[in-house]
Amino acid sequence: MKRTVAYLGPAGTFTHEATRAFFPEDDVELVEYPSIPDVLDAVDAGQCHYGVVPVENAIEGSVVLTLDWLIHQVDVLIVGELVYPIAQCLLVHPFQAGRSPEEWTRVISHPQAVAQCRLYLREHLPGAEVSFAESTAEAARQVKSRPDEAWVAIGTRTAGELYGLHVLEEDVQDHPNNFTRFIAVGKEPLPKRNRDPELHKTSILVTLPSDYPGALHQVLSAFAWRQLNLCRIESRPTKKGLGSYHFFIDVEKDWDPVLMAGAVAEIEVLGCHVRRLGSFPCYRVSQGAKPIVR
Repeated sequence: MKRTVAYLGPAGTFTHEATRAFFPEDDVELVEYPSIPDVLDAVDAGQCHYGVVPVENAIEGSVVLTLDWLIHQVDVLIVGELVYPIAQCLLVHPFQAGRSPEEWTRVISHPQAVAQCRLYLREHLPGAEVSFAESTAEAARQVKSRPDEAWVAIGTRTAGELYGLHVLEEDVQDHPNNFTRFIAVGKEPLPKRNRDPELHKTSILVTLPSDYPGALHQVLSAFAWRQLNLCRIESRPTKKGLGSYHFFIDVEKDWDPVLMAGAVAEIEVLGCHVRRLGSFPCYRVSQGAKPIVR
């Protein structure tokens, strides 16, 4: 039986490319969903074995919708992480490919993609109106459907190939080291991979009993004296009032019954609530790697 993997679609997005890199096997069926909540809900309800969603971008920061849905709406585990290079392209209809920069009238893309190219657009396409689409692939579809318009989509080279568009310019993001961190979620661990992960992480959610001087310091000290490296700490509102937060903490260590379990036990003695979000392998795709798309 094929394993089903939900992803934030449609085909031609960076999430689609990252999902194929996460699950390159032939016995996997990819199922596209229109939103991050839909992906996470599908896994939580057992409609798909796994799901892949973005959680952080190097330029624009965290994807708070992913974080909040994991906290408040679903009970799934993070089972894998993939850092994927993001190379934004300008895509135009072949009929319009000969235009000069000042002739383009509209730029269409997902808000995140536009934000990643803000400086480039100001310099090179200052006269173009910016419109938002549900995804970079949807932007490419809109440009394809209007061959008579001087429109530009920002998206993946893959989307350009799928919709028969001309790549006007590559790597138009404002910063060269543009990566997005994707997570795979599920109810059980990922199958064995053919390659070794770069490292293992454990992700936990800590909720303080109350806000008092040194509260967060005490939590972090439980990891510090055990020499456990924290690679990410982020707060999100509990939605119970101002000044009340959950803390996402990523530790560069797989789960073990001594160090990690001891740190969590120490935190719980302080009165904190700790939810284990998962222990998982972490992978990375290098810049310039060819996308796996089928």
